[in-house]
Amino acid sequence: MQKVTIRTAQNVLIDYPVAGLLHRILAFIIDIFILGTYAIVVLFILVQSGMQEHWAMLLFYFPIFFYDLFFEIMMNGQSLGKKALDLRVVRVDGSNPTIGNYLLRWLLKPIDILFSGSVAVTCILLTRFGQRLGDLAAGTTVVKLVSVSNVTSQQIIQQLDESYEPVFNQVTQLSDQDINLVKKALEVNRSLGNMQPAIQLEARIKSMLGIESDMPPVKFLYTIIKDYSHLTSQV
Repeated sequence: MQKVTIRTAQNVLIDYPVAGLLHRILAFIIDIFILGTYAIVVLFILVQSGMQEHWAMLLFYFPIFFYDLFFEIMMNGQSLGKKALDLRVVRVDGSNPTIGNYLLRWLLKPIDILFSGSVAVTCILLTRFGQRLGDLAAGTTVVKLVSVSNVTSQQIIQQLDESYEPVFNQVTQLSDQDINLVKKALEVNRSLGNMQPAIQLEARIKSMLGIESDMPPVKFLYTIIKDYSHLTSQV
């Protein structure tokens, strides 16, 4: 299964699987159902109230027309259908899409859904990252999100290549037990939202190793683990 590596707010890389065709079709069906329900309800209200002026019809069509673009921009790459199935639009390089990327996907969607969606289906099946035509133009794809609580500290640490440059070479003075404590503190922060263990360990490690850094506590500890993993693997 093809994966896309996404950088989190803590500067950590996590691999997310590219969404399968079935999940994307189901998300599309959910979105269509939501739009259909909206159209029926609003049209009924307009007819019953006798408000069939141009401005009223514009009010009717406007949300339908801009549905995908609005929600993907406002909900970080997710329509309501994608949200329900834990799908998200991302750039294939792992970065967050820009408004321009979302706009390109939206503009090309009418072509993608031609011939009962066969254009989109064909592109998704034939491209490496499961990209429809709009994705290819925007440099995006759709991934299946995994629960952060199911991601272990070992999985969340990025795979380091030979070109990686450690930030704190002093970490070799730490023991495996010290690093395990750091991982546990990060797990507590990620799963419970409690930063106190991370803050305390940050202060302790800085004192032990004589490090001065303005990094936020969580980012600092992730860097410590990455540096330690890289430097000890070279021994």
